[in-house]
Amino acid sequence: MDNNPEKESLRNRLLETRDNTSFDLLKIASRDIQKKLKKIYAFKNAQKIGAYYPIGSEIFTQDIIQELLSQGKEVFLPKVMGETMEFRKICDFSSLEQGSFDIMEPKENCPTDNNLDVILVPTVGIDPSGVRLGYGHGFYDKFLVENKTITISPILEKQIIKKIPKSEHDVLIDWIVTEDKIIQT
Repeated sequence: MDNNPEKESLRNRLLETRDNTSFDLLKIASRDIQKKLKKIYAFKNAQKIGAYYPIGSEIFTQDIIQELLSQGKEVFLPKVMGETMEFRKICDFSSLEQGSFDIMEPKENCPTDNNLDVILVPTVGIDPSGVRLGYGHGFYDKFLVENKTITISPILEKQIIKKIPKSEHDVLIDWIVTEDKIIQT
């Protein structure tokens, strides 16, 4: 858990900004991001892809997940297990159920595999060097320290800010994809 007051204030501000994005704009941005992801070689050629099911005003990943499944790729979503998180393979959206933090997670019978080619990481804010601001629980940072893989943050352009204070445990993101551009950090 992140107890940095500066990060907490930044997180609240960025969430408020993102939450004020209209559904239609979010839908268009999500579609643009989906197209841009295909331009990243590591994503395009990945066979085992970690994704997340969106909550609130996060980038809509459902179409990305559906497209990956229809291409025969293996798709894995996170499941929170106490203080840690693991990725489990899904076959379709019926493999999901309401889990921790009211987030859709893979069911118990979905096979676990944390050795993924690439992971889409939910992000509240990010700076151009790849310092990511998440929700402050540290699940992704803990996971990424243990399981090295290529990371991509799909995020709205307005969520990129000049500088995010970096904590010792923060893992840098490799790629940032917005509705407007692709940044390799």
